[in-house]
Amino acid sequence: MSRSLRHGALAATAIAFSITALTACGAGNDAQTLGVRPDNAAASAGTIKVQNVNVITQPERDAKGPAVVSATVFNNGSKPETLDSITLTGSSGSVQLNPAKGSGPLVVPAGGKVVIGGKGNASAVIENGAEAAKNGNVQPLVFKFSRTGDVSLGASVVPAKHYFEGFGPSSLPEPPKTPEASPSGSASGAASPDASESPSGEASASETGQAG
Repeated sequence: MSRSLRHGALAATAIAFSITALTACGAGNDAQTLGVRPDNAAASAGTIKVQNVNVITQPERDAKGPAVVSATVFNNGSKPETLDSITLTGSSGSVQLNPAKGSGPLVVPAGGKVVIGGKGNASAVIENGAEAAKNGNVQPLVFKFSRTGDVSLGASVVPAKHYFEGFGPSSLPEPPKTPEASPSGSASGAASPDASESPSGEASASETGQAG
């Protein structure tokens, strides 16, 4: 009898342990429950840390348009640093950096951070994104800082879907202006009324005078 009770107790303990383990695994795999974000690239050099780095492309595979680099840059030093450039190693893609507000260099304040990507943040736009980066690849990047120098890492290339959907740039580079179109349009618009009215008026007046 005691042996049966012992076996029953062991069986109950095993079942309870199994349920606990399954519950823990379920919670661990639920990224939303724990607030776990996808593993992103990170690197550091000196007082600079670059974290949560990704190259984010258009949401649709065949869509044309720019890609962006998303990242968080920490400056643990006592002096501000400027992020001078981001280079895509082995690619012809060029990255246009823009601060969150206004224009000028992208400065990482002393003891502070700069978030790149997402609404209201600084942006790093890859103009020819479809050609420069391919989804599923790991793209080598080099962040060049004014004091620290180069910080290199490899970033995952992902489409702007699901978690990455809201990490587009705060502003895209303005398209190149065509100054020829505006002056020519205004010139032709201003000249056509004068050409149609003034010369004909002068001609009719002279003809009338000669006829008189």
